[in-house]
Amino acid sequence: MATPNEKKFPGNIFGWLTCRQVLNIMVLLGFMFNYMLRVNLTIAIVAMVVPANKTGSDNNFTAVDSGCGGVVSAPVNSSISVSSIAPVEELEQTRYEWDEYLQNMILGSFFWGYICTELPGGRLAEIVGGRRVFGYSMLVASIVTLLTPLAANLHYVAVIILRVVLGFMLGATWPAMHPMTAQWIPPMERSKFIANMMASSLGAAITMPVCGFLIASLGWESVFYVTGVVGLVWSVAWFLLVFDTPAQHPRISYEERRYIENAIGTATSRSGKTLAVPWRKIFTSPPVWAIIITHAASVFGYFTVVNQLPTYMKSILHFNIKENGLLSSLPYLGKYIFAVITSTLADHLRKSGKMSTTATRKMFTTFALAVPSLLMLAQVFLGCDRIASVAFFTVALTVNGAVTAGYLGNGLDIAPNFSGTIFGMANTLSSLGGFLSAYMVGSLTQNNQTFPQWRIVFAIISATYAVGALMFIVFGTGELQSWNSEPETEKQKQEREERTPESIPLKGTS
Repeated sequence: MATPNEKKFPGNIFGWLTCRQVLNIMVLLGFMFNYMLRVNLTIAIVAMVVPANKTGSDNNFTAVDSGCGGVVSAPVNSSISVSSIAPVEELEQTRYEWDEYLQNMILGSFFWGYICTELPGGRLAEIVGGRRVFGYSMLVASIVTLLTPLAANLHYVAVIILRVVLGFMLGATWPAMHPMTAQWIPPMERSKFIANMMASSLGAAITMPVCGFLIASLGWESVFYVTGVVGLVWSVAWFLLVFDTPAQHPRISYEERRYIENAIGTATSRSGKTLAVPWRKIFTSPPVWAIIITHAASVFGYFTVVNQLPTYMKSILHFNIKENGLLSSLPYLGKYIFAVITSTLADHLRKSGKMSTTATRKMFTTFALAVPSLLMLAQVFLGCDRIASVAFFTVALTVNGAVTAGYLGNGLDIAPNFSGTIFGMANTLSSLGGFLSAYMVGSLTQNNQTFPQWRIVFAIISATYAVGALMFIVFGTGELQSWNSEPETEKQKQEREERTPESIPLKGTS
């Protein structure tokens, strides 16, 4: 929805869209396609490998007491989560004899590169701009995706190398968006803009059925060709339509540029000078650690539930594959919708003056983490109830979408000049949490999936969410930190006071 100020602007692009509206659309699509490039192999690998137990023999199955008043016949040492997402039609296509260990190593290699570029990516975006970091990362990731079928035919090591490169490129994309937000989006509209990052969840919800259809109709190679081409087309459009700052945009109107720059004010540096990172002050800042720890707790809980949900629903709740795939996609869609709703509400509360930025961030962060914490605690006691469990999982992960109105954009509140660095630090720790999550579930459930084992998992998730909420309540803030900018000299202060918005020359205007 356009703001009153936006309605004044003459159309900048296509005759009816403002530059910020175009940026919103491109970022939303960018994060959808970002996750599409990330999860395509997770779905396609089912069709890439020689099916296990193809003879239909039951010799490799064992009876397991699920702990919920029933016995399930489960394959020994099998993985359910991937196959429950994309049932595969029998097509004549190349398949590889990759065992369970090798498949997991191929899928996990993405994170080897991903964790390396979180912090450098955020800092690089602060120096050279988010347009280049995000755009080139997506461009290379798209090319890597197109090369995946060729790599698979060469050797599984080639696939692993490509996945490391893919992770290396995509790891820089998330923190790169915060510096761009600081340059383009007025402070009172940033929650809604940050919600575009949650389009990754929407991308996952769409990618799963689309890839399943491609595999069944055209074979697994088509998944990489289609998603790779989509990524390439988006990358070209990104470089044509998006620029790092309003001042660099060749088609922005005088009114829109002045509105953006006046709304942002002096909190974000527009001088082109690269500010030195105040590392000591960042590492000793309680508000920064509130963001980092809260983000790590939230992502740990989210990934633990999402990544393990298909296995739990198959082994403990006994949903069949078709039901499992549908129900497992509900949290992705719910999280995105809730992120948009709560972010719009948060910006309204702040802009209207009904709540301060600090109060708004704390309220939505607490809501986004405390509710899932309580629901996971309820799952400890009611986890054998199929209807209750589905409701708990869906509501918990949907409500977690409110983080976009809470801590997720908080780095832009407290230090917009170093928001990429802060988010890079937070995402690095949360990526480590993703490794820890998989290790925890694997160690606790081992080979036999039983509800008593899962009760421990849910209790840990509940406690983790609670710690994250408590951390932000105590140490979180929406106040701009003094170390965000270099101390202003007397001469600079005098020049700023003498300069009016109308006196600032705008390039490209008459």
